[in-house]
Amino acid sequence: MSLEKLKKAKIIIWDFDGVILNSNGIRSEGFREVLQDYPEDQINHLLEFHEKNGGLSRFVKFEYFFSEIRKEKVNQKLIGQMVQNFSMIMKKRLLDRRLLFSDTLNFIEKNYTNKVFYIASGSEEKELNYLCNQLGIDSYFNNIKGSPKSKIEIVKEIVENHKRDLNYTILIGDSINDFEAALKNDISFFGFNNQELKQLGEGYIYDFNSILRT
Repeated sequence: MSLEKLKKAKIIIWDFDGVILNSNGIRSEGFREVLQDYPEDQINHLLEFHEKNGGLSRFVKFEYFFSEIRKEKVNQKLIGQMVQNFSMIMKKRLLDRRLLFSDTLNFIEKNYTNKVFYIASGSEEKELNYLCNQLGIDSYFNNIKGSPKSKIEIVKEIVENHKRDLNYTILIGDSINDFEAALKNDISFFGFNNQELKQLGEGYIYDFNSILRT
């Protein structure tokens, strides 16, 4: 792993779920709860899509459920209700600081004053800001951005504000969508918490404490 590139980074764009907060399992259960009136095999199909595409927004995932799995015309009003229900569930279940990855949090706390940190997430933006505020971590980040904008769009906006530091900007994520967002915006990518990403980008982070020790 190119530790030096990570250490020298001036701008770090963080994914949230699976990188800062150990929330992927809880979000999967949230989808299952919102869709509980639908056939089990269809819900499982959606969860497979969700787990392979962690960086996509829930708007896209619910649309995929109806258009690709159920082969139905997408009802945007129904999608909106599901997104709202999902968000209410998440606001109740994710307000536990024990879900924060301790080594990630340690790295952020030790470096937020000498680097510029952003969050770019597939999670809904208002919910994301609420969670970060309630978990006491929002002050570490210059901005916290989420859906309905795509991650590629969010990263593009951040990069455009830091063009002079393009060579010192990295994205840390746990999904192929995170890698694609970095690739599309010509910045470096480091994988975390998903060993399928080990061969992609600049390198793979096994834990942040090892970086702090070097």
